[in-house]
Amino acid sequence: MDIKWTIALAAGVTAACAQTATTDTAETSTSIAPVETVETEPVSVTEYPAALFHETTSYNLGSSSGFVFAPGGDAILASTDVTGIFNAVTLDAAGNVTPLTASDDQAIYAQSFFPADDRVLVTSDSGGNEIFHVYVREADGTLTDLTPGEETRASFAGWRDDGEVFYVATNERDATTDDLYAYSASDYSREMVFENSGMSLADISPDGRWLALTKERTSADSDIYLVDLYEETPQPKLITEHVDDIAYGVYDFTADSETLIYATNEFGEFNQAWTYNLASGERAALIEADWDVSFVFDSPTGRYLVSAINEDAVTDLTIHDNETGEDVSLSGIPDGELGQVRFNADESKIAFGVNTDTSPFNLYLADLETGTATRLTSALPEGIDESDLVTASVVRYPSFDGLEIPGIFYMPQQASADNPVPALVWVHGGPGGQSTKGYSAMIQHLVNHGYAVLAANNRGSSGYGKTFFHMDDRNHGEADLQDIVWARTYLEGVEGIDPDKIGIIGGSYGGFMVAAALAFEPEVFDVGINIFGVTNWVRTLESIPPWWGSFRDALYDEMGDPATDIERLRRISPLFHAENIVKPMLVIQGANDPRVLQVESDELVAAARENGATVEYVLFPDEGHGFQKRENRITASEAFVTFLDTYLMGEVESDGVVAAE
Repeated sequence: MDIKWTIALAAGVTAACAQTATTDTAETSTSIAPVETVETEPVSVTEYPAALFHETTSYNLGSSSGFVFAPGGDAILASTDVTGIFNAVTLDAAGNVTPLTASDDQAIYAQSFFPADDRVLVTSDSGGNEIFHVYVREADGTLTDLTPGEETRASFAGWRDDGEVFYVATNERDATTDDLYAYSASDYSREMVFENSGMSLADISPDGRWLALTKERTSADSDIYLVDLYEETPQPKLITEHVDDIAYGVYDFTADSETLIYATNEFGEFNQAWTYNLASGERAALIEADWDVSFVFDSPTGRYLVSAINEDAVTDLTIHDNETGEDVSLSGIPDGELGQVRFNADESKIAFGVNTDTSPFNLYLADLETGTATRLTSALPEGIDESDLVTASVVRYPSFDGLEIPGIFYMPQQASADNPVPALVWVHGGPGGQSTKGYSAMIQHLVNHGYAVLAANNRGSSGYGKTFFHMDDRNHGEADLQDIVWARTYLEGVEGIDPDKIGIIGGSYGGFMVAAALAFEPEVFDVGINIFGVTNWVRTLESIPPWWGSFRDALYDEMGDPATDIERLRRISPLFHAENIVKPMLVIQGANDPRVLQVESDELVAAARENGATVEYVLFPDEGHGFQKRENRITASEAFVTFLDTYLMGEVESDGVVAAE
């Protein structure tokens, strides 16, 4: 089981934030991994509308902290947006879908079956405001709110192994922190089992005795605390005393509740997995690799250990059978990334998903004795020929100081030496996110319409070692921005790219980088698409949502404290330099965004227009920090391509009329 939290300003359209990032790439190297040579003649592909790409059906299995297999059966619990917005469903072994909820306005996410009956735990917020509540979907289909309160934000935190108690974290007592409650599965009565004092709840042992907490001291330094909940007055005990900067995190408790599996970058650039014996305090290395260990967890009985390595922006997952000493081999699945592994009660079956660059996340059911897997879903619309989509390449290019910058590159099949195409530099969210390989309807739609995309992992990105990760601390919008500027230099030398038509696009922190590029390097990119990006760091850091309270110090350590670092924060904030913006810009914003407030976009749009810049603005009244509704994803993707066709693919004459090429 796990409880996952993030301080990232990560966008719903960009990769999520991890915690570390690489000495290897931190060395000044100029070795380049080129993209594949393009064909002399362009390949003819069918161009599909945004609506068809976003007919892609998204699936997510229930929580790893819950029961995903139905009691006594093979049906599995999942969330899907097949209706246009996420709802909870079950899927049987033949892939038949049975809806459990039928919301048409608020996304609902499945968390867990009750272990002995047909009730289900789900979560939902309001219009993307991220104030989630935990509900029971009763056997008759009605929803019972377990965490009422307009400002109460809650999350499901797992089950005790006897199935009689489940846990919920909620900030109802103090908006800045989460307390832990134990709920009775029979009548929903509850008791607070831990009153928090500003740390982050990380995991609960299966027997309900041990609670693991983490505390961010700085952006590079964190600790793990353990609480024995059986004590009369439970008190956190520090188990990671150390000097210098070391980041510790929690992966999982073992199935027997005797050992904590934790992350540490103490012994090198990357996160390793170690174990801590709860009785003796003895520590031992569990998994070491030349990349970050992304996650580790035990199966319910402890027979299987599931782990994953973030290997150069690709997730490499292993299921190890402790009984046989062998890794599980699965057949009947495509060559891609496995994720969301969930076990049934007797560990004879697993549900999981597979994602590739050209095929969305599909759910599978596998027999662990034979390894045979059966696909349950078809996420890619039938109207799209997968051969028209593009497999990404991992590339590297030198930045202004010789630092090697990794990236994920998508080259349209239409491109050739004789038919060069426009290109976009895609900037991920964060700070500290990572663009990885895998399917993206938004990116594939852009590439399908003739736009090359380079998703650059600028310094400060996770996944490439702690040195690389911290190279942008107190340097945001400066050195990391130059990495993005130099992405253009790289693209200009790629055969099949039109060197005169290169734009920039990004969401959240990536949206800030778009606005920063247009304001501080106004002649570098020909257009920019800013998707709910920060424009005024002083205001954003002062208006951090209260539930980020435990991360505030770490975020201020990385970005700067608006009370003491206001001069630098104003210097890197595009809003205060909007008079420099001269290139066409598209701005996308959700009115309910609690992370990047609507005023951030409103003011930038007004200031750039006052300067005479061409600015288009799309505001979604029913979205937050991302796109929960399919119709809004379609609108945004259509806006991207229409804007790019007008201002990047076409040529704008002096009278503002677009001339076709």
